[in-house]
Amino acid sequence: MGAAGLRDLARTVRLRAPSRAVPRAQGRGVMIGHVVYAHGSPCPTLVLDARRLPGDDEQLLDRLSSARKWLDAAGAGHVLKIALVEPSPHPLFDLDYRFVQALPRSPAAFDLRGSCGHSVLSSIVAGAESGLLPRLTPGMRVRVMVRNNGDHIVCETAEARRESALFDVHFVQSPPTPLSELLLAGSATTTVEADGRPVPVSLVSMGNPYVFVAASALGLSSTAELFADDPRLFDRLVRIRRATARLLGWPADGAFPKVAAVMAGAGGRIAVRAVSVPGWHPTIALTGAACVAAAVRIEGTAPWIAAQQAGVPDGTVDIVTSGGLSSVTSAVRDGVHEPELTWITVRGKRTTTLGSFPIEPLASLQSKEITACLSLSR
Repeated sequence: MGAAGLRDLARTVRLRAPSRAVPRAQGRGVMIGHVVYAHGSPCPTLVLDARRLPGDDEQLLDRLSSARKWLDAAGAGHVLKIALVEPSPHPLFDLDYRFVQALPRSPAAFDLRGSCGHSVLSSIVAGAESGLLPRLTPGMRVRVMVRNNGDHIVCETAEARRESALFDVHFVQSPPTPLSELLLAGSATTTVEADGRPVPVSLVSMGNPYVFVAASALGLSSTAELFADDPRLFDRLVRIRRATARLLGWPADGAFPKVAAVMAGAGGRIAVRAVSVPGWHPTIALTGAACVAAAVRIEGTAPWIAAQQAGVPDGTVDIVTSGGLSSVTSAVRDGVHEPELTWITVRGKRTTTLGSFPIEPLASLQSKEITACLSLSR
């Protein structure tokens, strides 16, 4: 999404969505939604206060379905990422975060299985805006517990402005994770059946579960072919993803595992093309970059082979995509029985705040005091 698109969405949420909001004098509280865009993500994230939402998943998704219908009517139906946040009760964390992937096929379709690093950053920005967190300042670190998968993420603020922020994101492994435990199939490569043909893939889970496919296995020999707007390549990757989901016993029409094609790029880089919801990922997911960095450390995986062909040194990987470049560093130590992953850092991730607004279908879920304060702050 370019700058014009961001301005259009900001105009939508700031002017259209609040137009029917309940005035303060009526004394009725509504849920305040915060929309934040993390650059490189397929869409902005809607951030909501988890404390005001039902704890039961069925009731929760029913509420979120109503909110999606309302957003679509307001012109923001393309917002398919939802983050639920609250202050963490754990003394080692600042924020508890849960990711909900909205699926485009229906307002009632969601996937709760995975996470989203871009939405973690959106949650931090929204948390600082709403008072869940202190105001962001350079050097400030926010510690996030990801409820979807138990990840520990530390986001370090490199820059903080009125409507934008810049972060370095650290995926902390505590305790360190043996590399073999990151392999969903127990081996560096496995085979799935797609289109009646066996396809070698690497199933790695770090940040999110990923299916990595060597570009050569897809008949691609150059980054120009990898980054081409080729619907046949997209459909092929989607079918591989669905076949892998069935192999894992997961819903084939969900969002996880993610899928990406990899190959050696020019200048000692790894080229990656990933599929998101509902199309090509414009760059690579923040969790995807972390997963590539982990996979590069595991001998025999498709990213490891691409790194060897590119001459990528251990530790730091530059990932080139059709939408830009990501730099990620991983640290591995010698364990008792095998190497162990200790941390991964993805640098230079920027966010833009688009606005905060009441969401009518979630009326009465937030205290009127919070609603009034946010109304006065706009």
